[in-house]
Amino acid sequence: MPKQKTHKGVKKRFRLTATGKVKHRRAGTSHLQVRVSAKRKRNLRGTGVLASVDTPKIAAALGKYSY
Repeated sequence: MPKQKTHKGVKKRFRLTATGKVKHRRAGTSHLQVRVSAKRKRNLRGTGVLASVDTPKIAAALGKYSY
């Protein structure tokens, strides 16, 4: 049987936590920050946690060896 391959695009954008949640970078942080309010920029710092309904899809794309 062929091996299960990791989806490289998903691997670059998401990480699994030890409890199985999916962390991701928040959208809207890379450029064009001048028009964004200070409050919005402050709230976009750090990483976000993906919704639980999308977690199995991302975990499957990462493969079973990406923990």
